[in-house]
Amino acid sequence: MERMMRIHAAIAAKGHPNASTLARDLEVTSKTIQRDLEFMRDRMNLPIEYVAAHNGYVYTEEVDAFPTLQITEGELFAMMVAEKALQQYRGTPFEKRLVGAFRKLAQSLPETVSLHVADWEQTVSFRTTAEPVVNLPVMDAVAQAMQRRRQLRLTYRKPGSPRAEERVVDPYHLANVNGDWYLFAFDHLRQDLRTFVPSRIVSVEPTGATFKRPDRLALERRLADSFNVHSKEGDYSVVVRFDESVADYIREKRWHPSQTLAEIPGGGVELRLRLGSLQEIHRWILGWGGAVVVIEPKELVRSVLEAATSVVRRHAGAGPVDGV
Repeated sequence: MERMMRIHAAIAAKGHPNASTLARDLEVTSKTIQRDLEFMRDRMNLPIEYVAAHNGYVYTEEVDAFPTLQITEGELFAMMVAEKALQQYRGTPFEKRLVGAFRKLAQSLPETVSLHVADWEQTVSFRTTAEPVVNLPVMDAVAQAMQRRRQLRLTYRKPGSPRAEERVVDPYHLANVNGDWYLFAFDHLRQDLRTFVPSRIVSVEPTGATFKRPDRLALERRLADSFNVHSKEGDYSVVVRFDESVADYIREKRWHPSQTLAEIPGGGVELRLRLGSLQEIHRWILGWGGAVVVIEPKELVRSVLEAATSVVRRHAGAGPVDGV
């Protein structure tokens, strides 16, 4: 595109450039220039014609500007929304690349597009209350290793573990799920695909070896039974009931592809899911406090009851609370 813009400038200047002079100036072959000219004429509808008397190319009609990216006001607004959504990537290795991509898009917009940016900026915003902690050197090292398919040696601390342990991994995929970053990598110790949280990686270094990424990683299929990113451990039919005070919040989102919702007397709602792990749904249920009741499976009923009992026990000596 940059080369064709320079060809356009040369023709627009009415210097009658030909394929040989353009190839010399742009340091490419004459065949490359010929293909560019054909593309500009046939695909971009520029009125290019070769004039033998001048031994060069001319525009047979007036061309005001090189035809670049055409975009509607609605599309521009959608881009602005996307730019705001990308704010969650600030402070990550992707920030610089994303900013560069948006700058290139902005530079290629036609000058005729105008809008009241200040007004639009007042209409849309994104806010994340719990921003994940990102170790920039670690994230950058992981991102580069994925791109170049280089094996890594991680010093990784599992949650609740006082000490970190060493893992050799092939980094396949970085995903941002509900605002949190996860690394999907082949763990040579476990000989299986494992999920790592980048913020728990203490140190990272390349081993010097490379790897071949599977043609079909199929993460979506692997995590289809997960409530978030936890790998499958079993097969569970989960039934949870929410009272009327929070039922609208449950109705307003699709929490899982397997979900079904049913209204229950009193204005509440019953949520049914098919999951391969109970760890993440357990924590999610506790976040709804006393507005939720687990019906099944028994393992989940027991774990939520144990957690609730522990909360009561820990707060029993907290002293008197107004109204309690």
